[in-house]
Amino acid sequence: MKLFGKSAEAEAPAGDVTEEAVLNALRQVIDPDLHRNVVDLGFIKELKICDGHVGFHMELTTPACPVKDQLQKAAEDVVMAVPGVKQVKVTMTAQVRQNKDPWSDRAPVPGVANIIAVASGKGGVGKSTVAVNLAVALARQGAKVGLMDADIYGPSIPLMMGAQEERVRGTKEGHMIPLEAHGVKIVSIGFLLGKDAPVVWRGPMVGRAVQQLVRDCQWGELDYLIIDMPPGTGDAQLSLGQGVPLAGGVIVTTPQDIALLDAGRGLSMFRELKVPVLGIVENMSYFACPHCGEKTNIFSHGGGRTTAERLKVPFLGEIPLDVDVRIGGDTGAPIAASQPESPQAEAFMDLASRVAAAASIAAMDVKAQEEGFIPLNTLVGPRA
Repeated sequence: MKLFGKSAEAEAPAGDVTEEAVLNALRQVIDPDLHRNVVDLGFIKELKICDGHVGFHMELTTPACPVKDQLQKAAEDVVMAVPGVKQVKVTMTAQVRQNKDPWSDRAPVPGVANIIAVASGKGGVGKSTVAVNLAVALARQGAKVGLMDADIYGPSIPLMMGAQEERVRGTKEGHMIPLEAHGVKIVSIGFLLGKDAPVVWRGPMVGRAVQQLVRDCQWGELDYLIIDMPPGTGDAQLSLGQGVPLAGGVIVTTPQDIALLDAGRGLSMFRELKVPVLGIVENMSYFACPHCGEKTNIFSHGGGRTTAERLKVPFLGEIPLDVDVRIGGDTGAPIAASQPESPQAEAFMDLASRVAAAASIAAMDVKAQEEGFIPLNTLVGPRA
């Protein structure tokens, strides 16, 4: 019996194809982010061989993998070169690994594989815009995503996700049931207090509130929980960094010098808390004229990349300054959802792929150190 029907390819030399030969061939395929071959990484599943027809699943660490197509093509090519192989069928799947931190006692959040904090050293850099569109872009790429608003004093997620009039419900056990918008589960203090209610709390109350928003919510199974952090380095950031197992932090900045200075402080905060820094994204990087396409660097340009290189962290990309991005945030229709084919949405899709890859690298660093391998990169820097 043939698994995939008659091959249109020319007949390969006669001979039995062995599992060992196929796996040895696949060891030539190297994941460019994790720097190890797909066999040793455990990506190859359900390998079947029948009369020269080879089929297997390649299970990646994220559905948002930016090199998925290249890995599939490389795997097909190397197996097709094995003597006796007539046809190859590679089924691409993904299983997001749960990020573990063996250096701390921060208990995991049930069902949540990776918690990623989106932070900035100062306000006004578009951090919430980036967090919202990052979450939507990850969901569009097939991931199960949650979005939590950790800005207790100025929650903006309800408005930006089009759920400003909604209220969160609870279970008999006292857990919050998140709302859902644009394929993303969402929770915010704004769903509890109402849009015009002020929050006049001291710092310790803020810290407890953000912990409760994370841990007292019935998230279900999530690949990524994106946390939109308040600006700066205060009680909310400290509470989350010390009490929640963050898979990594993303720093949002704009190109001008004052924002870059504060971005460095935010990065230092993550390193102090032993949280991997997944990278820096430069928001409002340039303005592209909608009529002629000419780019204008309103807030300067390139500072985010230069800062990332100086601080030895990945540069995650540039997001343009665009009126449609602003309108999407004001109307509850993030551009990653409302205009998915636009260049602006594509910038967020690219960002989502890079963040997912960086989270996978951080998780593999932990696994490598647990198994006695040399770490793959230095996202965190020296550990205390």
